[in-house]
Amino acid sequence: AFSVIFFIFGLLIGSFINVCICRLPKKESIISPRSYCPSCQHPVRSYDNIPVLSFLLLRGRCRDCRTAISWQYPVVELVHAAGYLFIFNQFGLSIETLIYNLFFSALMTITVIDLYHQIIPDSISLPGIVIGLLAASTVLPTGFKDAVIGLLLGGGLFYAIALLSVVLLKKEGMGGGDIKLATLIGIGVGFPQVLWALLAGAGAGAVIAVSLLATGRGGMKSHMPYAPFLCLGALVALVY
Repeated sequence: AFSVIFFIFGLLIGSFINVCICRLPKKESIISPRSYCPSCQHPVRSYDNIPVLSFLLLRGRCRDCRTAISWQYPVVELVHAAGYLFIFNQFGLSIETLIYNLFFSALMTITVIDLYHQIIPDSISLPGIVIGLLAASTVLPTGFKDAVIGLLLGGGLFYAIALLSVVLLKKEGMGGGDIKLATLIGIGVGFPQVLWALLAGAGAGAVIAVSLLATGRGGMKSHMPYAPFLCLGALVALVY
C-alpha cells in the first residue's frame, strides 16, 4: 500500500518538477500563474493536469490549439515516481526516505535543466546545501561531521579543478554551478560515499564523452553538461 502511495506522490511531485524545469531558467515564479500551454498560452484545465494520464487521454496534444506536448512531461513524471518508489524500498517508511526523496527531486530538476540550458540554478543548490546540513545534523545517519567532510571533498575538489584550469589553461574548466552541486552532493551522501559519487559520475561522463568522439557526434571543444553525471553518481553512492 505504501509503495503505491509513494509512487503516486512521486507522480504528483514530478508534475511540479516539470513546472520548475520550465520556469526556473527563465526566472519565472513556480507558484503563479497556473500551468499553461507554451504555444497558445491557454491555462491548463485541472482535469488535463493529471500526471501521465492526461497526456495519454489528450494523445500528447493541447486540448485548445492541438500543438504537440513535449514527451518531457510524462517521462519526468514516471522517472520521478520510480525514483521515489526505489528510495522507499531502500530506506522504508522513515524520515530518511522523505529527505532523500527531496534530494532526488532536486537532483532530477538540476539534471534536466542542465541538459536543456547548461545552467544549474542557485535557487536549488544553495537552499539544498542549508537543508542538507540541517538534516545531517539532526535526522540523517550521515551525521554532521561526515556531511562537512563530504562538503569539503565535493566542493573543494571541484573548486580546485576550476582554479587550476584558470591558472594553467587560462580558461574556465568547471563552472560555479558544478561546484555548488558537488557541495550539495557531498553533504547529501556524506563521507566516504562522496568519493564513490564523484568516481561514478566521472566514469559515466567519460564513457559518454568517448562514445560521442568515437561516433563523430562531438569534438574536443564540444560542451557537455556535467550535472547529469554528477547526479547519477550521487544516486549510485546513496543507494549502494
